[in-house]
Amino acid sequence: MKRIGVLTSGGDSPGMNAAVRAVVRKAIYHNVEIYGIFGGYAGLISGNIKKLELGSVGDIIHRGGTILYSARCEEFRTKEGQQKGIEQLKKHGIEGLVVIGGDGSYRGAKALTEQGFPCSGVPGTIDNDIEGTQFTIGFDTALNTVIDAIDKIRDTATSHERTFIIEVMGRNAGDIALWSGLAGGAETILIPEENYNMDEIASRLMKGHERGKKHSIIIVAEGVSSGMEFAKELEEATNFDTRVSVLGHMQRGGSPTAFDRVLASRLGARAVELLLEGKGGRAVGIVNNQVVDHDIIDILDKEHVIDMDLYKLSKELSI
Repeated sequence: MKRIGVLTSGGDSPGMNAAVRAVVRKAIYHNVEIYGIFGGYAGLISGNIKKLELGSVGDIIHRGGTILYSARCEEFRTKEGQQKGIEQLKKHGIEGLVVIGGDGSYRGAKALTEQGFPCSGVPGTIDNDIEGTQFTIGFDTALNTVIDAIDKIRDTATSHERTFIIEVMGRNAGDIALWSGLAGGAETILIPEENYNMDEIASRLMKGHERGKKHSIIIVAEGVSSGMEFAKELEEATNFDTRVSVLGHMQRGGSPTAFDRVLASRLGARAVELLLEGKGGRAVGIVNNQVVDHDIIDILDKEHVIDMDLYKLSKELSI
């Protein structure tokens, strides 16, 4: 393989640039030409493709977002759209593609591989909802952004003796809520993987109030409810004065942590190696600090599983 491409797709995540850098420099190290596809699968269809050099990825390892830009592309869900993308790849002489993104990005990589065009998947999403890897690129950075917000909000909650509800991202996965809630000492954590009982939550808050506790922090994953809807439900059950903070897209931004930079570098480099070994349709990941790879179809067929031992521990420590 003499020429490969790289694109980022779906929601951006801190560390994507570090992954792009690793892909570019690993390819050049092996005397392989590397082309960037700008604007995700939409850019692939339109032919927004440019050759990348070592200098193209200089000074980006510390930057959030993605220099290749990203977009969602409904057209690429169709066979016609996928064929247009393959024609553009062939036009530029690209023989393999590294796709950095989440579930939707992987589905695009799977479709291309099934049509005879080899792809490697790199898990780039703050949601940490890709199977086959314990951590996705961007999760650690987003987690630390949320924890920083929780610490600041707790100061205000203490000063005003209020219950604060913090809505965090994660789509249909509760990893951000669970990990940040445990690290931030939240009294209650709501995740999509577990039904909540309002009577139980109200009882716990009441008991805390009775023993002199003046404030509480509740973390709500967006896959459970909106912060405003839950606040209304809680106020009806307790008459507590609540405030809501929706952290939103700030969780996707910022300079990636050291963990995310190293993770992205390791996974991006391995994705290139797989293509050079003639292995398409693979998804890389990290398990027990070892880089692994799986069939991308197997990854997409599995549901994300959250660490319920962590959830149990969070409830035990928030009594």
